[in-house]
Amino acid sequence: MLASGGILLVLKSAGAINATTTYILACIPVGLMVAFFIEVRRRQDGPARASSASVRYLKGIFATSMAYMLGLGIAIWTWNNVEVTTGVTWLLAMLPIIPILAMVFVMGRYIVEEDDEYLRQRFMQASLIGLGFVLSIGSFYGFLETFDLVPHVPGWWAVPIWAVGMGVGQGWLNWRDRTLDDGDEA
Repeated sequence: MLASGGILLVLKSAGAINATTTYILACIPVGLMVAFFIEVRRRQDGPARASSASVRYLKGIFATSMAYMLGLGIAIWTWNNVEVTTGVTWLLAMLPIIPILAMVFVMGRYIVEEDDEYLRQRFMQASLIGLGFVLSIGSFYGFLETFDLVPHVPGWWAVPIWAVGMGVGQGWLNWRDRTLDDGDEA
């Protein structure tokens, strides 16, 4: 959700897509948000009830992700469309930074509060996969940029890349575990 919203924001800000296309494509993160709320509700009320740490984590990540996308959107739109002073520029830069710091806090709190060692280990593995994405893609692209082979990409892209990597990690870990479980039953 965070990655698709960020990509959409960048495409619109760069003028690569028009307003109509932006609104149509905005259905993707909104749809993901609805799926997210359904999952949180299912985990709160379902027979395989999620831990309170897990539910708090999901709610916290949702709130900080929304604040990040809103802050990033406001900051980029204002920077591109309004003449601002240096002081206001510093405030604009803080709009997406503060939610990122809050995300880190929410993740750290989840690791400390989660009682289930397996869930905590899975979270850490997915986080490391996301970190691997950031380090690999950042280094690869950074060297290409150093030698003027590609255009500059703002550093704030690290957060969406990490989120995508963590999501890929979660998906891969789920697939791996299902495959192992199916193999054990045969």
